[in-house]
Amino acid sequence: MTTNAHAGHHTHADAATQPAHAGHHAAHGIDTDDHAAHQHHGKHAAPEQTDPNGEHAGHSDAHAGHAAGAPGGLLITQDGYTLDPETTIAEPGGIDFRFRILGPDGSPVTEFDPIHDRELHLIVARRELTGFWHVHPQREADGTWAIRLELPEAGAYRVFTDIAPRALGRTITLGADLAIAGHYAPQPVPAIARATEVDGYDVTVDGELRAEGDLLTLTVRKNGEPVTDLQPYLAAFGHLVILRAGDLAYIHVHPNGEPGDGITPSGPEITFHTAVPGPGTYRLFLDFQHNNVVRTAAFTLAVPPLRVFEPGSGATPAALAADGVARGK
Repeated sequence: MTTNAHAGHHTHADAATQPAHAGHHAAHGIDTDDHAAHQHHGKHAAPEQTDPNGEHAGHSDAHAGHAAGAPGGLLITQDGYTLDPETTIAEPGGIDFRFRILGPDGSPVTEFDPIHDRELHLIVARRELTGFWHVHPQREADGTWAIRLELPEAGAYRVFTDIAPRALGRTITLGADLAIAGHYAPQPVPAIARATEVDGYDVTVDGELRAEGDLLTLTVRKNGEPVTDLQPYLAAFGHLVILRAGDLAYIHVHPNGEPGDGITPSGPEITFHTAVPGPGTYRLFLDFQHNNVVRTAAFTLAVPPLRVFEPGSGATPAALAADGVARGK
């Protein structure tokens, strides 16, 4: 499930305690289990300097077609297209992750429409949502995509590919499981929090996640002062990936407005229209760029189950509305 055009790129673990990411976008990640291990990624340099796929290729609205359907990322095959990884089990550490997108005829697909400047966006997430990587692989002539991932911890992971096959004419998100071998100590999803700090930046989120859709506003400050000179990162001032705990239902959204439109400010607020597939606990990962470094801020929000008003139940419609819970009939 994706709304708006798609653009970001990198790897993130829980940004609440992470330093700025450096080096190659493809190696950028958040891993709350091993803060020290994550530091080797260093700073996230400007995409023109680090992305192997080259410069921005323009702004595409292909992702918008994703919004009205079911949640993305839950299927390995959709509309005749299949995510075909070469391996689904790997050892911890550096992984040369290779995969193909197979078309309805079983052949590797080599023609894609750009989604926010890239033909394919790869998201890797730990099942507990304590690790998150957003990267951009390179496509080889035979249709194989390849990228070097750094996944230092054993555990269960999910990989997502945002793609817009040219023959399909719209964006889909395919998903597949990836297991990292070794001793695995499951962890809880990070606690609900509307504020986080990353590399000296304080980021807060206002608004609610709702199935019917609503606005979320994320505000970036540094040293108590609003950041008003955010830099475009892959054709947007921010990129937001939302994953639901339990099934990893996937939503990727981009802000209202775009850089250079004469209307959208470059901070401190970044506003997104979001719609989630239903109740649950959601982990949000915001990518933003400032001073030529891309950083990731992570939050956890919850969507409560729908409470239906029933006469004689003792709960009035007004009371339910006051709780901020949608009413049934």
